[in-house]
Amino acid sequence: MKNIIKKSIVQIFSTSDSEAIVQEAKKQIIRELDAPSRRLFLQRGLTLGGIAMLTGCDISDNASVETALGKISGFNDRVQGWLFGSTRLAPVYAESMITRPFPFNAFYAEDDAPDVDGLAYRLKIAGLALDKREWSLPTLYKMAQVSQVTRHICVEGWSAIGKWGGVPFGDFLRLIGADLTAEYVSFKCADEYYTSIDMATALHPQTLLALTYDGQILPRKYGFPMKLRMPTKLGYKNPKHIEVIEITNKFTGGYWEDQGYNWFGGS
Repeated sequence: MKNIIKKSIVQIFSTSDSEAIVQEAKKQIIRELDAPSRRLFLQRGLTLGGIAMLTGCDISDNASVETALGKISGFNDRVQGWLFGSTRLAPVYAESMITRPFPFNAFYAEDDAPDVDGLAYRLKIAGLALDKREWSLPTLYKMAQVSQVTRHICVEGWSAIGKWGGVPFGDFLRLIGADLTAEYVSFKCADEYYTSIDMATALHPQTLLALTYDGQILPRKYGFPMKLRMPTKLGYKNPKHIEVIEITNKFTGGYWEDQGYNWFGGS
């Protein structure tokens, strides 16, 4: 495995590009390390590739460095995909270990979280699915649900344990006749957030279409009317206030991913 990774890294760059990239990156290390989210993205997202190759280095404004690190991030996505296992579970915890209060986290202030009308709400299905009817909350609440106490891990460096309940997402995808051979499932949300995941993650037994938090209807600040809860992913991959689910073979990226965060986002 080590030789395969080393060979793949070498193939990303020409010899001249590698030298230029490393030298330029070294010049920018101090300035760029002042960006916490970028630093943690590199620490967590460029493993098996970027950190091993650019030890002590970071991204600069230089286009060639950005392009090269983008290639490393893509390589890292592929490695994480290879390592991901459908039977490999994230740790679960006792309810006594729940973090109270569970932190709010978004790209906006808590007071700016969308106020979705639950009575009028309809979940829309798009793309490669046989049943594209819209789903009301009462209909979703009647479905068989499970709960899990798992750890939310944020790319900013903190974590918290919470209890989510909802419909196993794999069960929901099967119910709507989703094409389970499709590559991606994407999400559009009421807060204008969007992201996408691979089908293997969508079908993972711990991936939940979460409708409750700590035994109560999902609060607005945690994603009402629903969020996707994936303990196998970093926090930014868990979309809240979901309005549209699309099954697709088209890569649609994500809000943070399109700004440089690792797409696979495994925790």
